[in-house]
Amino acid sequence: MSDHARRSKEMGSEAEEEKHHEPELTLRSGLALAGAALAYFVTVGFLNAFGVFQEYYTTVVLRDQSNFEIAWLGSFGTFAVFFFAPFAGLSADKWGPTIPMVVGAVLQLVAIFMISLCEEYYQFFLAQGLLLGAGMSFIAIPASGMCPRYFKRNRGVALGISVSGSSIGGVLWPVACDQLLHEDGVSFAWTMRIIGFIMIPLLAVVLITVRPPLVAKAADGQEKPKPDRKELRKEIVKPPFLLLCAGLFLAYLGFFTPFFYVSVYATSHGMSQKLSFYLVSAINGASTLGRIIPGFLADKYGRFNMLFLSAFTGGIVAFCWTAATSEAGLIVWSLAYGFASGAILSLQAACGTTLVSEHAAGAAIGAAMGSVSLSGLFGPPISGELVKHGYIALAAWCGSSLMAGGVLIGCSRLWQDRRLTARI
Repeated sequence: MSDHARRSKEMGSEAEEEKHHEPELTLRSGLALAGAALAYFVTVGFLNAFGVFQEYYTTVVLRDQSNFEIAWLGSFGTFAVFFFAPFAGLSADKWGPTIPMVVGAVLQLVAIFMISLCEEYYQFFLAQGLLLGAGMSFIAIPASGMCPRYFKRNRGVALGISVSGSSIGGVLWPVACDQLLHEDGVSFAWTMRIIGFIMIPLLAVVLITVRPPLVAKAADGQEKPKPDRKELRKEIVKPPFLLLCAGLFLAYLGFFTPFFYVSVYATSHGMSQKLSFYLVSAINGASTLGRIIPGFLADKYGRFNMLFLSAFTGGIVAFCWTAATSEAGLIVWSLAYGFASGAILSLQAACGTTLVSEHAAGAAIGAAMGSVSLSGLFGPPISGELVKHGYIALAAWCGSSLMAGGVLIGCSRLWQDRRLTARI
């Protein structure tokens, strides 16, 4: 069967489901969706607070290390989340989400409490870079992998809501850390311990609420068999999926650049440190809407269509970065970038799971996120080196990476259906 015929058949079956299928939002699916959003809040959302640690480590804890060296702590944490994503996804497909999430929760809490005891750079690297990132991967990936199993017609918006937890975390965790460290005078060690104690009940809620759907029965009353490892590998090694992963790899080389360097850019133009700090929260806040609203549109007009549009418009906004030279202009630019690029993180999972069967959802999300692990590792340091040549070079790097990634995502979409008006 050709791709066009297969797509037509799938769209016809989806239309039939929309008429006769029961609502996808039930108590069980709603709790799983809320748990997935909370999982992203407590994991990737906390990673988005690294700007606070960058400033604090530079001035207080690790004064002997350069900004470039300290930045590796944050970028390696992001790398670890993506690098361990395939292993987390495959383990969730094989054993269910609970076992890998319990392992991840233990690793994350141990890492948080160990950070409170660290004094040397290598200790911070092992705890905050490696252990924390690995633990977060085994929480976030299995949790988000459950959403596609509950939501098929509304997969885009469901994954948008779940991933938006990271944006909300990117707004609240930096404020909490900054308040404890700079306003309330709490020591760094006890700040980390307080964060750990806050995470314990949040992770417990994630473990309770994220559950797989009830197992479907075949016609003979037996459980439907799950595909073996060879079948899973065959599903994800397809040209559209590989093009999607390649496009995400390029896009993520520049995606995180504003998150790391918008504050530095602001202070270089004489703006206050307080304003520059909240610009990161502004990007994350706008990303929340940028992940949910495009999710609604993606389910209606096509998930690959919206992912391509998000990467391309994010690149256009990035090229306009240096045009924002005033406080008001930079605030507007931060909101615009957050909204335009917000759908990249959420729709990558929606697009990846569209190309595979239900039982391979975790593997697809893991493979898609694993493909951008090196981008998350090397992208921010490369951006740091480009700052030496001026912010025009930085903006060009960010914008061109996003647009180049968008081109490959567009190729993945065209491979499936060359009709420009098709809902892909």
